[in-house]
Amino acid sequence: MCEQKKKSGGGKWRHPVSLVFRIAGMGLAVAAAAVMAAASECTVYADYGARPRTVTYADYPPFVYLVVASSVAAAMEAVAVFLAVCKDGKAGKKARAVVMPVIAAVAPALLYTAAGAAFAAGWDINYYMESSGRRVSICRSSVGDRFCKQVHVSMWLSLGAAVAVTVAEWAAATACGCSDSDSDSDSESVCGHGCHSKH
Repeated sequence: MCEQKKKSGGGKWRHPVSLVFRIAGMGLAVAAAAVMAAASECTVYADYGARPRTVTYADYPPFVYLVVASSVAAAMEAVAVFLAVCKDGKAGKKARAVVMPVIAAVAPALLYTAAGAAFAAGWDINYYMESSGRRVSICRSSVGDRFCKQVHVSMWLSLGAAVAVTVAEWAAATACGCSDSDSDSDSESVCGHGCHSKH
């Protein structure tokens, strides 16, 4: 099957597809982190004359994790894009061989776990009011509408980034699987690992 693809050049499209989806995943991850970090304009008014409290994403560990994980994943994808585009001889090949498998495993894991944690906590966001000892639903109040919308947008962006990165890794892996020793330089520009099938 791979031999047929090599003769017809059917696997060539996977390299640009992988690059495009890496860039898309990086952009979505950055957007997810930025939108979540900006979700900080929700003021909750407590009962019994207590002071109003401004709720931010930092009050919820899953949202903090989304910001950190998305930022790290975006940085890793930026490195992957650089290694995919830049060809620097043996040093570049060694770097790709070491770094790309790590990115392939870690970046999707970060994005999927961040999206999962945010989805688990973000559908109906509650805030505990110490003064009254009760929980207030942020999303069901008029003042929390914008905050919740930003959180939900960030959740979907993070999930989109995870899917985009997964597609990029799939395209890179299948391109590697159908390359031979004559096309090592092309395949390594995208994957840099497991692209040596000499027969």
